[in-house]
Amino acid sequence: MVTVKHLSIYSSLSLVVLLILGCVRESQAGVVEDFNHVERCKDSLYMGTPPRGYLLGNSLKKLCQRYEDKPRFVTLYDPHKHIPVYSAYTFKKSDGEKRVDFPWMFEPQLASEKGSSNMEPFPQSSSHMHMNFEDSQAVLEDYADVVQYERGHLNPDEHQADPLDKASTYTLTNVVPQIREFNIGPWAEHEDLIRKRLNNYCRGKAYVITGVTTSGNMIRRDNLDRVAIPEYMWSAYCCTDYDQNAPYFLRYKFPAFGAYGLNDRVNNHLVEVPVKNLEKFLRGRMDVDKNFQIFYNDCVPDS
Repeated sequence: MVTVKHLSIYSSLSLVVLLILGCVRESQAGVVEDFNHVERCKDSLYMGTPPRGYLLGNSLKKLCQRYEDKPRFVTLYDPHKHIPVYSAYTFKKSDGEKRVDFPWMFEPQLASEKGSSNMEPFPQSSSHMHMNFEDSQAVLEDYADVVQYERGHLNPDEHQADPLDKASTYTLTNVVPQIREFNIGPWAEHEDLIRKRLNNYCRGKAYVITGVTTSGNMIRRDNLDRVAIPEYMWSAYCCTDYDQNAPYFLRYKFPAFGAYGLNDRVNNHLVEVPVKNLEKFLRGRMDVDKNFQIFYNDCVPDS
């Protein structure tokens, strides 16, 4: 005989099972509520803390970028503008080799909560993609006929060493349209400059956050606004354990420093600035509040 007490026990057990399943689901999720756990890419952020002060609303999506069942890096994604707002990652010492034989991937969970928690390669035929997929993120066709733009990485494969970490950077949720001259010129030079600087003078773990500002310009396809074109690109690194004997002209750029550049054909050189100056520059160009902060405690370690 099933009593009220039994039903209460059953319902409690069912709730526990649902909570466990929910935790498992969340720990494996691509789209997450926050980055508070290792399974949700917490290790990609200095002190496990994302930039503070973004006026998120409900529109921006937090992505724990998972590849081959492992968290790789973090992205704050705008599913309306179809670009990342920023990507945050740990820098790995590398030789700067760029791999170009990886397939481009997408984030299934942006299109459907039931989608895989791992990024997946685009299918060979776009006819296999359902419509709300294109509503949620950029697709390869968006970049097909725009010769003046390159797919510019926020987390570049040259800043990774492991082949799987490199492969994971080739998701369209980690790239933005960059003017070709800017992409292959000042931006590529800056990525290499930072790679060499962190290779040579960062002794511990280095955290990098790279993002964009937008001003309304869009790539259009089939008479629809499809992908926002950044006005400025910016990037900052944080490395608290660095070579104290580095030359002064480099030592003052630790533990943290930033840079920004205009995504254009001209006047597009990268300007290196202290992180505080970068934050001040960005406050007037992004949807952030007065407490906007790129790194927790300005990348100053607790004594």
